[in-house]
Amino acid sequence: MVQSALSFTAEELEALQARYAAAGQAHVFDKFDELDSQTMGDFYAQLSSIDVERCVKYFKSATAPPPAQDAADEIEPLAAGSFGSTLDGAQAEESAAWQAEGMRLIRANKVAVILLAGGQGSRLGSSAPKGCYDIGMPSHKPLFAMQAERIRRLQQLAAAGGAEVRIPWLVMTSAPTRAATQQAFADAGFFGMREDDVFFFNQGVLPCFGLDGRILLERAGRVAVAPDGNGGIYEALRTSGALDWLRARGVEHVHSYCVDNCLVRVADPVFVGYAALRGAECGAVVVPKSAWDERVGVICLRNGRYGVVEYSEITEAMAQATRAGSGELSYNAGNICNHYYTLDFLQQRLPEIESRLEHHVASKKIAHLDQASGRLVTPDKPNGIKLERFVFDVFPHVQRMAVLEVARRDQFSPLKNGPGAGFDCPETSRHDLIACCIRYAEAAGATVKTVPGEEPAFEISALVSYAGEGLESLRGKTLAPNQHITDLDSVVTV
Repeated sequence: MVQSALSFTAEELEALQARYAAAGQAHVFDKFDELDSQTMGDFYAQLSSIDVERCVKYFKSATAPPPAQDAADEIEPLAAGSFGSTLDGAQAEESAAWQAEGMRLIRANKVAVILLAGGQGSRLGSSAPKGCYDIGMPSHKPLFAMQAERIRRLQQLAAAGGAEVRIPWLVMTSAPTRAATQQAFADAGFFGMREDDVFFFNQGVLPCFGLDGRILLERAGRVAVAPDGNGGIYEALRTSGALDWLRARGVEHVHSYCVDNCLVRVADPVFVGYAALRGAECGAVVVPKSAWDERVGVICLRNGRYGVVEYSEITEAMAQATRAGSGELSYNAGNICNHYYTLDFLQQRLPEIESRLEHHVASKKIAHLDQASGRLVTPDKPNGIKLERFVFDVFPHVQRMAVLEVARRDQFSPLKNGPGAGFDCPETSRHDLIACCIRYAEAAGATVKTVPGEEPAFEISALVSYAGEGLESLRGKTLAPNQHITDLDSVVTV
């Protein structure tokens, strides 16, 4: 019997039970009356927050056999010349124009950034949000701090003319990381950002399903849920009020990136300016593949429309194909989850596009409650399904797309694996960022005196230089290899 102290009435409970029964999910209410009042109230609130009809529809659509096709999808590489490139100064004059336009938009307070930061550092041996991870630079600053300093440096550069420049920073968290992320920001004084320039919002979640299509319970009185994939960012932006917040601030252009890339150029004026000058509503930064068999998705054309094709979808012959004359791989536009959008696209076009997107099935081992026995089951093989969307699922529906190729060594070093893995790990992230800082110094005319056989520990604060600019005073100097440069007047020379 429903207890009077509960926050719902018997009629409301009956209506909710009827909805779940109609959706074929009546089992979630088995033994509901045996729960204590606190658990019962929390469970009712969770079940009420789930759009069960929509979730069941997603499951049925995602698990249905694909419709018969008259022909296989036609997959083609991006045509040479169809995208911009900053590699080897090939488009140096154009790049300068792109950067000038990007800086103009930043100066006019028309640019914001979205940080995808919902993941925990579990693979790194940490339970903290991944953005709190220290990759071992001389400053020992976490990823959040390094990225905040790049935003602050851009604000300083754009404000050189005297105008106040503010780049809003939207941080997408998840239920497990939200509190810890906000606490990390608060403890660090928002990493030097203005508190009212930072907007936190949560990635969405969806119920986990058994292979039979029944919603799984994590425990008595709790549905098992999982993040809805990085493609859930679009709905989360809308429902959290983030897009309205940006609109009220006059923002028109948005840069989106992942927290685990220590080389990311946050709010990159070159990329933003490039996309804006092309009149694009969506854009993507790509890097050349490290090898033909690198396990990375590639931006290309599928049936004449932009999309990301996973490495498993490309035959070995396609992956090894090269462009005539240059010898470059044909399928070479590695996707790194670094994107541009207009606010109009996110707010006005995407709702209709999302209604046409399918969810992807991820077969997983999902711990759950066996409701018949009351035991918690930890499976040793996949027993359930998590539904997710990918951030690039919208690409085929984009009317005007802009793709910009950049140097991997300058802008992409992902942190995916734990210490000692040998690739995409803290050691490679640190090595790549130190190497980038050394190149900045050497491009300014300095020499960094490294010791053969020893890894240098050389860092230039992003508050000193965003991407190598402003280092003219280093010309002719020989710099110690182990230092953190925070002030050009106090560099260590040898």
